Amino acid sequence: MIKYPSLPLLIGLLFLPFFAPAQETSVTYHGKDGPGKGKHIVFLTGDEEYRSEEGLPMMAKILSQRHGFDCTVLFSAKPDGTIDPNDTTLLPGSEALDSADAIFMLLRFRNWPEEAIARFEKAYLAGKPIIGLRTSTHGFKGNRLEHFGKTVLGEQWVSHWGKHKSEATLAVVEPSSKDDPLLRGVGDIFCLTDVYEAYPAQDAKILFRGEVLKGMTPDSGPADYAKPRASDKQEQKVNEPMMPIAWTREYKNPAGNTNRILCTTTGAATDLESESLRRLLVNAVYWGVGLEVPTKADVTYVDSFDPSFYGFNGYRKGMKVSDLDLGKALPGQPLAKPASAKQ
Repeated sequence: MIKYPSLPLLIGLLFLPFFAPAQETSVTYHGKDGPGKGKHIVFLTGDEEYRSEEGLPMMAKILSQRHGFDCTVLFSAKPDGTIDPNDTTLLPGSEALDSADAIFMLLRFRNWPEEAIARFEKAYLAGKPIIGLRTSTHGFKGNRLEHFGKTVLGEQWVSHWGKHKSEATLAVVEPSSKDDPLLRGVGDIFCLTDVYEAYPAQDAKILFRGEVLKGMTPDSGPADYAKPRASDKQEQKVNEPMMPIAWTREYKNPAGNTNRILCTTTGAATDLESESLRRLLVNAVYWGVGLEVPTKADVTYVDSFDPSFYGFNGYRKGMKVSDLDLGKALPGQPLAKPASAKQ
């Protein structure tokens, strides 16, 4: 005698595909006990070159597990959770911005859907503090936020001042800022990215200038050649004076609220291997949300961190948001650093 499946079982099998578990398109790291308890930091990744999808989750893990902040990281992610930094239109989970106490971003030429643009704009106009890294100076394109870098962060894209991928950066403290709270516990900062040409807004407080190095190691020594500035076409030596690479400002936005801003033209995932750069950024979050900056913030990695070297189309193909959960290291092999760039 042939036995047929029961009717409930047949119905269950018929609808099984519709009940497949949803894929993660953003990740939230809930804060442990710490000074940041109860505050929510939203991280915005989305750039084609500097591996924000690797570096910012690492920073979010530190801020959540070492300092108590709830941290949500948003990505240029497809519905199945696959991260595609080359798609400038993606930002699922933008509703996280509605409850943000601060925004931490590394974006490049994003053109999100109106819903995401509106949420970001609302958060910024509410006076939320903003930490902007590297290409965030030109984070948007093709929408009303296109001039956000110049207007709010204090600068836009100008040019590569050091030679891209062959002249690294050594951060030099601006003498007038040596006692700034954001520099607590911050020592030498070496970055594999080159110095950007930058002329921050007049009300900006410069924290660091960038010494253009001859090569890609900390002991390369300063470069010694001249080139014309994009601003006025006048020639100067690349380190006389050095270009600003990190500054703060308090910007009164069109809604009448004030944003505390930290902008740095460093911040590629490989740059964040610098303990002191990580500490500067953690300090900036504390300052931004009105907490006392620690004497020496704990910035040790939560999970192992082996970032890819920067470059277009160099992202880890097939990496999913779920690969960045707590307890997981970056999957697969990174895009390797050139031998001359090993730290």
